[in-house]
Amino acid sequence: MKPSPFIEIERATVYRGDTCVFNDFSVSLQEGEHVAILGPNGAGKSTFLKLLAGEVHPFPHDETHIRLFGEEQWNVWDVRKRLGMVSHDLQHHYLEQVIGLKVLLSGYFASIGTYGHQDFTYAKIARAHTVMEELGIGFLTDRRFAEMSTGEQRRCLLGRALVHDPTALVLDEPTSGLDLTATFHYLDLVRAHIRKGKTLLLVTHHIHEIPPEVERVIFLKQGKIIQDGGKRAVLTEANLSALFDCPVSLAQANGWYQALPGHSTPH
Repeated sequence: MKPSPFIEIERATVYRGDTCVFNDFSVSLQEGEHVAILGPNGAGKSTFLKLLAGEVHPFPHDETHIRLFGEEQWNVWDVRKRLGMVSHDLQHHYLEQVIGLKVLLSGYFASIGTYGHQDFTYAKIARAHTVMEELGIGFLTDRRFAEMSTGEQRRCLLGRALVHDPTALVLDEPTSGLDLTATFHYLDLVRAHIRKGKTLLLVTHHIHEIPPEVERVIFLKQGKIIQDGGKRAVLTEANLSALFDCPVSLAQANGWYQALPGHSTPH
């Protein structure tokens, strides 16, 4: 059985204010295909994520289509149940006084914090506790978000994305701001969920975040896809140097890649 696309964007033109971020932009990602979208700041990565979250919309045009899990007229709530998203915006805007357990519970409603009208069954609460234990954050159940370290906050938000058992995880620079131990731990957690069958879409400018399971890499620059293909073919020193407009050397170990300063031509 052929895998079906979980994200299809056809000929989308997207503005942020007066700035055209995407012009006639198209991309298709399949369920079960682990993909990294890599690009420098200003490439359009944040706008791409906001497009998936329904926070920005393309300019209306007959030839423009956005389908998530095959649905063009999708309900944002249904999509959020199938896409577990963790973004920088979410971490910055999350309410400081919310305790760990309620951070996870908010994932059921894709809200920031929990509210009196939201109904949480015993099963949902039990599921949240189970996910917290799996992520090693059971001790954060009653801790306020503002009192957590950056890594603890990030794991709580990962739990929020996982609590409703989504089909795909969409991660935005997941280890930015984490120390080495927290980075390795977080990437281990992500890989464990890939092994459980989750589809991963990673959006980042950090090459070291790309787990070995990612087989397709897309380079995004100034709102355009400039490379798209197998990881080994795309992640080369020449391609990375062109993407980031600086000389890049590449190190590899155990399926991971790391960017190092390249040799610039002496003046």
